[in-house]
Amino acid sequence: MTDWSARIGATAAGEARVTFDTPNPARQALDGTVVTPLVHLGILEVAGSDAERFLQGQTSAQMSLADGDFAPLTCFCGTKGRMLANAQVLQTAPERYWLLMEHSLVEPLKAHLEKFAVFYKTEMRLRDDLAPIGLIGHDAPALLEARLDVEAPHTWHQRQHNERVVVRHPGPRPRLIALLPIAELEDSWQALTGQARPVDNAVWCLQDIQAGLGWLRSSQQDSYLPQMINWEALGGISFKKGCYTGQEVVARAHFRGQVKKRLVRMTLEATGIPALGTEIVDAQGKRQGEVFAAERDAYDQVELLAVMTTKESAEPLTVDGIRCQRQRLPYALERLDPEVQATQKG
Repeated sequence: MTDWSARIGATAAGEARVTFDTPNPARQALDGTVVTPLVHLGILEVAGSDAERFLQGQTSAQMSLADGDFAPLTCFCGTKGRMLANAQVLQTAPERYWLLMEHSLVEPLKAHLEKFAVFYKTEMRLRDDLAPIGLIGHDAPALLEARLDVEAPHTWHQRQHNERVVVRHPGPRPRLIALLPIAELEDSWQALTGQARPVDNAVWCLQDIQAGLGWLRSSQQDSYLPQMINWEALGGISFKKGCYTGQEVVARAHFRGQVKKRLVRMTLEATGIPALGTEIVDAQGKRQGEVFAAERDAYDQVELLAVMTTKESAEPLTVDGIRCQRQRLPYALERLDPEVQATQKG
């Protein structure tokens, strides 16, 4: 975990988690506008005259779509089509791209890509001089523009003012990520907290779950096909581009209907948050899936994402002996082409 959050009064609370002295932070995000340091996110920069061509051969995104306005989702796979990382691609200058992803995956992905980068005029570096700050709430777009002088973009798009870059993610409330230079951190934080309540970054992770948006962590590398976390339903896979590492397996699974697991939303009336990978079993005690992500919500229950078999299961389903309830995803489980998504401004 990066240590810049201590400069704004946050307290470390385990791996890649920080807290504030704010009662029921998840409830605060329902009632008003909140701001949180997204220490669980990191940025890998890929730059150079061959950067686009290099990434085109490694990522599921159609790189020509990352044009400084649209900022597509993407993933990086091994030769067997299993994900090594998933990310959002931002073009922040000609021949310069930022990959926004779970922080624990930045160094492993860099090490993986370096095996191929030697054949291209490109350089990679961890942008630990930047601080991702999350804003949640109906007033978040106006606050961002008033305090940071950056216009709020549409979902999966970006806006930029000098070194400040902003992207918008889906969720039950408007959600914006401001990528700020560390040198501006304290002043920007003070400006934002004048009208937004500081909350734990677990609140952001909870709203990722509610959006059906699963971010891979280092312990989950090489475990799932992209479709197992609904990545093609979120526009994270281009089936119209050329080859990339793992593309053959990913495409075959899609066109032959061979995806046997899917990401689902669930709620769990539990006192503790289950660990990643905890088994979900059916009424007959058979394993039907595993926990992918989990957080506590404003009503003191656990919300989670789980990778589950698509076969019919004997109800009820349980996690550590506690019954869980399926919830609806906020999107259709069907292919969404990023070439179409790039034109959408809703």
